[in-house]
Amino acid sequence: MSRKGIRWDRRAEVALVLLAGVVFGACREFAFVNLNYQIDHLANATPFSYAHSLVQGWTAGWELRTLLGVKWSLALLSMAVMAGLCILLIRVLFGTWRYARPVLLAFAAFALLSLLMHFLADWAPPFELVSVRLSHMLQYPVPLLFVLLAATLPVERAPQ
Repeated sequence: MSRKGIRWDRRAEVALVLLAGVVFGACREFAFVNLNYQIDHLANATPFSYAHSLVQGWTAGWELRTLLGVKWSLALLSMAVMAGLCILLIRVLFGTWRYARPVLLAFAAFALLSLLMHFLADWAPPFELVSVRLSHMLQYPVPLLFVLLAATLPVERAPQ
């Protein structure tokens, strides 16, 4: 067995993909925190919103239903972007696209598990927290770290 590791000639590319993931995660966090503030403001009819003025300006006049639709759409988009970044990182690290399908299937499986737990939360309330955590895991750079760790695992080579 040998340790593949991250090749020196690919470290800059790996760093760029990871940086893109972190920057996207930060933008996603800004958007969702402020969307949630705006949703809370409309849902509870509070006198003012804690959302950033930029977000308040963009969402002025929107109904609660519209904000919830935007939030779910952005959640799905965030998952798709992270899946794409994972596939790109795998391509950089391993030099192949053949892992794209398993990555997409894994993302879909975790998303479906999250949705199932959301529906089961009516009978077992703790499932709601697990559902949210699974969903968030797919929207943040966490899967990129799993890919990065996979690149450092020992590789068994066939005898020649």
